[in-house]
Amino acid sequence: MAGYRTPYLPVCIVALLLSACTGRNNKKLPIIGEREAVERVVDGKTVVDTLYHQIPAFTFLNQDSTIITDKDFENKVYVANFFFTHCPSICPTMQRNLLKVYEKYKGNDKLAFLSHSIDFKYDSPSVLKSYATKLGVDNAQWQFVTGSKKDIYGISEKYLVYTKEDASAPGGYDHQGYLVLIDQQKRIRGAYDGTNEEQVAQLFTDLEILLQERP
Repeated sequence: MAGYRTPYLPVCIVALLLSACTGRNNKKLPIIGEREAVERVVDGKTVVDTLYHQIPAFTFLNQDSTIITDKDFENKVYVANFFFTHCPSICPTMQRNLLKVYEKYKGNDKLAFLSHSIDFKYDSPSVLKSYATKLGVDNAQWQFVTGSKKDIYGISEKYLVYTKEDASAPGGYDHQGYLVLIDQQKRIRGAYDGTNEEQVAQLFTDLEILLQERP
């Protein structure tokens, strides 16, 4: 069934998420994804820095037919996900749950929302605009974007979210319903099943922690 595949997140990442849930007293969320140790010389001494997985630069078209890039999310915490407007399976529940988060933080300029449509054929800006309006989104804090198949499906991999055009899946597309939490440095700090009430509640908790974290 669409949206209920074996998680795309690697086992090590799931383990990080579980360990984070048991260690909230530390008030620090894990940084998820591959990392690389890089040596550099400072004042004649060799030090080791850690390079973390980051969301790369992107350019998409939003519901107002305006170009949206990663620069629009500079120095912001944001929640990203993947959906399509006529999705008959997980999207309605996922988007309603994300709407709860949007409504709580509406007007907070430190937090943004980014929904990528995986239906590059049908979900034009005008369709996305109608969808956003019906959902109850009435400001620029939540962006709904479209792009080429290559760009949308390519960026989903960077968020560690499974997406696929699949004629056998409900609505013609298969995807996961993760709500992915991104920090000010474009690093993944959490991933939550948007159809699961407990995980959405955890997103609320983790957002408070991340918004208080110094960049």
